Amino acid sequence: MSQMLFTINMSINSILFTKMNHPMNMGILLLIQTLMTCMLTGLMSHTPWFSYILFLVFLGGMLVLFIYMTSIASNEIFQKSNYLIMIITSTIIMFIMFILMLMDPMMISVNNTSEAMNMNYMFKNHESLMLSNLYNMPNAMITLFMVMYLFLTLIVIVFITKSHQGPLRPNY
Repeated sequence: MSQMLFTINMSINSILFTKMNHPMNMGILLLIQTLMTCMLTGLMSHTPWFSYILFLVFLGGMLVLFIYMTSIASNEIFQKSNYLIMIITSTIIMFIMFILMLMDPMMISVNNTSEAMNMNYMFKNHESLMLSNLYNMPNAMITLFMVMYLFLTLIVIVFITKSHQGPLRPNY
């Protein structure tokens, strides 16, 4: 259920990404998409380490993009758009629904807590939970989604920079 909420919210954010016209709006939306992608990856896999590392890599890339774009468009006025307010509102509502779903006593059982207590035993005896199976069929969708996300980010950066119109920073 929570994976469906994340997927729906991510697809709405992807559609609204085309309506953004300011680099700061695009950066905020890209950061929200990154956070949701990492949370969805953490929900789908048995270990959260992949999503932690993925979030740190994306956050580092976003910081580089933020510094680069603020140095180029430092005097451009940032105007809040209705799309950005709608994205942030839908994200907050989705997180509240996710937290309420986690607090539901029907979703938490004694078996889940006892399995969480025996985490070391579980990883030692099951080879199917190793990270070497990341590129096999059940988890290949996560990897394919990450490749498509990186490709979309590359296309957006190419359109933002518009290298065919001359140098990015004017020479003084």
